[in-house]
Amino acid sequence: MFKTVVTLFRGSVAAANEELEDRTALLILDQQMRDAAAAVERSKRTLALAIAQDQQEGRKLETTLARIADLETRAVAALDGGREDLAKEAAEAIAGLEADRDAAMTARALFATEIARLKRHVASAQARITELDRGRRVARASEAVRSLRRSGIEAARPYESTLPEAESTLRRLRERQMEAQAADDALVELDAATGPLATAEKLAEQGFGPRLKTTADDVLARLKSKRTQTA
Repeated sequence: MFKTVVTLFRGSVAAANEELEDRTALLILDQQMRDAAAAVERSKRTLALAIAQDQQEGRKLETTLARIADLETRAVAALDGGREDLAKEAAEAIAGLEADRDAAMTARALFATEIARLKRHVASAQARITELDRGRRVARASEAVRSLRRSGIEAARPYESTLPEAESTLRRLRERQMEAQAADDALVELDAATGPLATAEKLAEQGFGPRLKTTADDVLARLKSKRTQTA
């Protein structure tokens, strides 16, 4: 029994965790994408720094090559002038510059490799972020639709009326109104047939007093009388 309770508790915790993850999935995705975008920005800054350093090494290399060429020209001139001592001094300077040249060329080769790697990484990361953003928009729209549907379903709470219930109430109301109107009409007809006015009209028909209602015969008689008078 105890094992069953523990298993049930673990299952409830797992279900609650899954439900929490489902409810907060979009929030988690948004934060993960912000973190990824920040990492890409750091990679781009690193790439920009590598390019700047490579360009700096390139300028140093150009300056070094120019100095080597200048010193070589001067050393040859010194040899031609019989100043081997000056030529040797120039040769020592050239040797140092050539070491700087080799170091600059090695640095540029390393920068070129790293720059190419960083460019691939940034391009790939940006493409993946773009694809993630498309997917996030679709997921957000889908979640909004699910929320609307869920709201529509949950609208039918025990204490709330549904559309069929409202329509049924309206039908009953109309039926009662029609019944009430029919009863009123029946009462009017009953009053007309049995009330004091009906009795007075019945007496008038028998010649006891004037009619209360004008009939077609009355109108025709009036028209004939009027015609006779005008003739």
